[in-house]
Amino acid sequence: MVKTGEMILILDFGSQYTQLIARRVREENIYCEIVPYNVNLSPYANRNIKGYILSGGPASVKEPGAPRLDKSFFTTNTPILGICYGLQLIADTCGGELVRSQTREYGPSQMTIVSDSGLFKNISKESRVWMSHGDSIKKLPDRFSIIASTASLPIAAFESDNHKIYGLQFHPEVIHTEFGKQILHNFLYDICGCAGTWTAESFIESTVRDLRERLEGKKVVLAISGGVDSTVCGLLLKMAIGGNLYAIFVDNGVLRKNEFGDVTRMLSSLGLNLRSVDASKRFLDKLAGVEDPERKRKIIGNLFIDIFEEEAQRIGGVEYLAQGTLYPDVIESVSFKGPSATIKSHHNVGGLKERMHLKLVEPLRELFKDEVRRLGRQLGLDEKFVGRHPFPGPGLAVRIVGEITPERLAVLRETDTIYIEELHKHDQYNKIWQAFAVLLPVKSVGVMGDERTYENVIALRAVTSTDGMTADWAKIPHEILGLISNRIINEVRGVNRVTYDISSKPPATIEWE
Repeated sequence: MVKTGEMILILDFGSQYTQLIARRVREENIYCEIVPYNVNLSPYANRNIKGYILSGGPASVKEPGAPRLDKSFFTTNTPILGICYGLQLIADTCGGELVRSQTREYGPSQMTIVSDSGLFKNISKESRVWMSHGDSIKKLPDRFSIIASTASLPIAAFESDNHKIYGLQFHPEVIHTEFGKQILHNFLYDICGCAGTWTAESFIESTVRDLRERLEGKKVVLAISGGVDSTVCGLLLKMAIGGNLYAIFVDNGVLRKNEFGDVTRMLSSLGLNLRSVDASKRFLDKLAGVEDPERKRKIIGNLFIDIFEEEAQRIGGVEYLAQGTLYPDVIESVSFKGPSATIKSHHNVGGLKERMHLKLVEPLRELFKDEVRRLGRQLGLDEKFVGRHPFPGPGLAVRIVGEITPERLAVLRETDTIYIEELHKHDQYNKIWQAFAVLLPVKSVGVMGDERTYENVIALRAVTSTDGMTADWAKIPHEILGLISNRIINEVRGVNRVTYDISSKPPATIEWE
């Protein structure tokens, strides 16, 4: 995982699969970054870019104002792979002709390779692909040739005569494309000439070295939660600067049941220079009466920084704040359309005050969650850290829809505890990426003990995912869900109805707020 080594740059045109492209590239042990299609590329001039991938996107190239690239981009000697919208953009910009289709083709299709190409090395002549397009190529640009077709689409893939530019009208990054992984492998290794040096061992070595050089003699406070991200971040910093690292664990008033004490004990076992700060009253006072989720995130993010800065002043001479920001946090806070189209503010990148006295250190900023877990195992971290489900910085504040009160917090804490206990008991927890309960701002009629009730509704959420960028709802067996529901309604005073969220991401997000 050598940041200064080779890399692939992915230009994002808004596809829901863009992050999946990045995951597939990373799986090949090759570092990549996602940037908006209109990013200024000059800062990358000195980076070792081995190739570009142009993502798909919802727009039509023929629409006014559709995302474009200057024609000069395609004169580079660096290999380019266009996927769906990327393919159409290449064809249109380089002099080909597109035609608007009467119907959008989306789903499985049978592809036939019609010409030898390095892109299709070790791939069957006939294979299944996942097609997605509204426009079709009527005529290729000069010095381009067809390399694959389908029954309904004569130009399903093309390449330039100099073997530097390639286009696919289907998605190789999704599992529905039979040889998608091999196609990307061929592009990355045979066409771009990548060496594949992006490994956990190399990342640890280079990151610790870089941190030591950057922070030698400096004091750093680390925002730590007991989750795998901040814990791995802490271990890397401890290796780099030793006793100059001060890990700060803050009770923000919206932690889960017994979490402050449990996490303090867990973190103390790692030999970190740990300070636990109970600031629960300060947070809850600030959150009183607040219902808007963005305001909740901003309030919590700003108060976190206040507390870290206060602790830094007590320590004396601290210059840096470290946190376990991951790549999905960065991606979701800067969309392909720019900051104005962000999905939500993440506590690590969107909740910080505009003016902060401490400089940021984010050693994991380029990594996905599963890559961090791999690092944790490489560092010898116990599975109780590595396998913990993600827990948002704003905590239960974004799992209580509406106003946060001590009474509502008590209901949710008890509910969530039962839910997670039962998932562990029935061997479901480690099969799930993230599971939690949500307290809804509605009440429903019920009957308990022959009496009418009018009490709270709980939504249970559980998803499967690789990196949190896309997710599907977890298929927990019905009998287990039934047991969980019965326990919650019988044991948590104030709840008379439990629902199960079966939404995927997209279109929903994992958290409710």
